[in-house]
Amino acid sequence: MEKMTGGEVVAVMLKNEGVEKVFGIIDGTYVGLYAAFRKHGIDFISPRHEACAVHMAGAYARLTGRLGVAIASNGPGVANVLPGVAVENGEGNRVLLITSTRRVGIGYPDRGGSYQYFNQVGVIEPMAKWSGAVPSFERIPEFMKRAFRKSFHGRPGIVHVDIPENIFNGKNPMGALPDPKTYRRTAPIAPAPDHVAHAAEMLANARLPLIHAGSGVTHARAFDEIKRVAELLHAPVCTSWGGRGALPEQHELAIPMVYVDLNDQVRNEADVVLALGSRFGETDWWGKAPNWAQPPKQQLIQVDVDEEILGLNKPAALTVLADAKEFLKGLNAALEKQEGSMPLEARRQAVARYAEAKAQQRAKLDKSLNDLNTPLVTAHVANVCQEFFDDDAVYIIDGGNTTIWGMFYHEVRVPNTFLYTAKFGMLGAGVAQTLGAAVARPDKQVYCIIGDGAMGFNVQEIETAVRNNLRVIYLVCCDKQWGMVKMTQQFVFRPWKTMIKKSLDPGETINADLCEIAYDKVAEAMGAHGERVSAPGQLKPALERCAASGKPSVIHVDVDPVKHMWAPNLMTFKKMHQEPAGA
Repeated sequence: MEKMTGGEVVAVMLKNEGVEKVFGIIDGTYVGLYAAFRKHGIDFISPRHEACAVHMAGAYARLTGRLGVAIASNGPGVANVLPGVAVENGEGNRVLLITSTRRVGIGYPDRGGSYQYFNQVGVIEPMAKWSGAVPSFERIPEFMKRAFRKSFHGRPGIVHVDIPENIFNGKNPMGALPDPKTYRRTAPIAPAPDHVAHAAEMLANARLPLIHAGSGVTHARAFDEIKRVAELLHAPVCTSWGGRGALPEQHELAIPMVYVDLNDQVRNEADVVLALGSRFGETDWWGKAPNWAQPPKQQLIQVDVDEEILGLNKPAALTVLADAKEFLKGLNAALEKQEGSMPLEARRQAVARYAEAKAQQRAKLDKSLNDLNTPLVTAHVANVCQEFFDDDAVYIIDGGNTTIWGMFYHEVRVPNTFLYTAKFGMLGAGVAQTLGAAVARPDKQVYCIIGDGAMGFNVQEIETAVRNNLRVIYLVCCDKQWGMVKMTQQFVFRPWKTMIKKSLDPGETINADLCEIAYDKVAEAMGAHGERVSAPGQLKPALERCAASGKPSVIHVDVDPVKHMWAPNLMTFKKMHQEPAGA
């Protein structure tokens, strides 16, 4: 048998799984791993912070449909990686985290006083899908196989393998390493045929069916299939926050999430709901009244790869354990046989009403674009970007109020081109997700609209973009405050004055104001291209100069701090943190 380092054993198993990119920071504790990457055709991409490695891997996984892989070194490296673990597991992105730990014999449990050691598995285990520590060289394949099985089972998330440094770097004999099909399911979960037939019957006979798409549609790459089913049924399609763009939002059947009142209306008028890869979580109002109709007025068909979530938050008339794409393929075939017998005219009339409501709500939102004052109102940033970038450009948003502005003034026209931390709302994650997106789609434009507070969390990653020639563009909306928190404080401390004057005087809020960081100058100091704008008309020329520079770019955008706080539908966002009134 050939002698291999433990790190090369891991690298070969990653290669067998089709892994081409790994994100992490170099360290001597796993040199046996990353030294084997080049030999086995794996690119190793290093950010400046370990949490950013996990965010990059998460974005890469979401956009490619492949396994994202990140590494971190024992002790402080793993401590740094923990925010990324929490976020990417919460977002449901398929990431394998491989970490080093101290040598065998001084950990699990701590011998007492060990350097750069803590119970890494014990900390990560409750944050992830699974976490395990490899006890010996011979058991590396066993633990890696288990990690891969966990990665591709159920809802995607973080899976963690911890390997002692002397196992990573020591050489021992190792036999042939296994093919993935010998130890895990490699085909998607197919639905039971009677479940497909029952669902088709319910949907075909419905007065007004509704399709609710979650992130499971993205993970299954079921975009063509959901479009075909929606068109056969002439059923409107709404989404969870994480499922946005499952159907292009310019499609006549799309009910984009930014039309909040319309979503409530459609969800109450539907008599049969087909939910695909959605947990009906808090941002979906738990599927409860008054935002959703309830049985017996409304029946739910819930399809998911995670059996634990079926019928959990909203009672279902039919639960289906299946991959969304596989289910929709079968449903398409079943519905095509009933195409001429469905009550489509009533559905067309409902969809026409919804189109009018969309136009009315869009016109109301777009009034903000008539404001041409300086500093600009944040609505212009996403609106100008929508016009400037290609429809298939990857768009990332990050921040508090900046995220809301960025959502409400952008239309997702191509599926799986929109990223943000819909489940976690993590400030700063978007900086690294942008870089992961550029690695995943090197032939596409990638840009990020981000708040100045959020950018400050991971601004060092501009250097990562420069070093790796990732020609991304960041537009940093600078209001020099923690705007969302400041708005909350204003309503707590001086609600009437806030309503009348729109903002409070200096000193009437607590630690909510920030000093300026000139992000264009910071970018230039790291070798990127920098721009600064404060008027709507300056945005497009600045973007043109960024694109022409051939470098990663940062545009410092001065936004009106008071108008920025009054983001659209902000009160709806606040209400989502409370139990629905009809629950």
